[in-house]
Amino acid sequence: MTAGPDARRRPARTGRRPGNPDTRRAILDAARATFAESGLDGSSIRRIAGRAGVDPALVHHYFGTKDDLFMATIELPIDLPALLQRVGADGPDGLGERLVTMILTVWESPAGAGLAGWLRTALADEGRARLLRQFVVASVAAPFAAAVGIPEAERERRIGLVMTQVVGLIVGRYLLALEPVAALPPGQVVASVGGTVQRYLTGPLPVPPDPAPGPRRPAAPHVAPDPASAPDPADAAG
Repeated sequence: MTAGPDARRRPARTGRRPGNPDTRRAILDAARATFAESGLDGSSIRRIAGRAGVDPALVHHYFGTKDDLFMATIELPIDLPALLQRVGADGPDGLGERLVTMILTVWESPAGAGLAGWLRTALADEGRARLLRQFVVASVAAPFAAAVGIPEAERERRIGLVMTQVVGLIVGRYLLALEPVAALPPGQVVASVGGTVQRYLTGPLPVPPDPAPGPRRPAAPHVAPDPASAPDPADAAG
């Protein structure tokens, strides 16, 4: 005996939406909004999933970790953490030149055009620039600095110095095309900039100056005694 049509009919699914192309876009939209509101550290996969109307497992299925999801929201066309991991694998010696070589290699590859457009967009969007800065410092640069042995007390300062050099090189050579830097062969750029980056990474740092002393309190003025107020010797003799 075969079951009738009603018996074979499956109940309709309820609850969260299943995975489909629209779901991936919904997760990305929810992640961008959540990151913009709460920053990278203040956001969670569960909160993003709830906003997108999907199960948290589906977010992991599409994007992996929270850092991976953030990278997808900013649409960076390279895997920056993986590149830095390879650069730092040989230790701190020669790290500055290897880092600059990696930057030039990536920007002068076919990915360079996409990177230029992405960076212009990021710099023009205050919210995206803020999130990118937070992500790069906390989730990329800080682990990289720890992996190559930079002391924790110096990491923030050294990372900031390196980033000023790296961003300045990228903007000057590839976005503004400043001459003669834009026309220099890559080897000359590495030789010119690598040593500075190495010093920022591992060289001695200037000792911060002592805080300026506060203003001195003026000395109390000397007041001569008033002769009229001095005791009369006759009174003392009684």
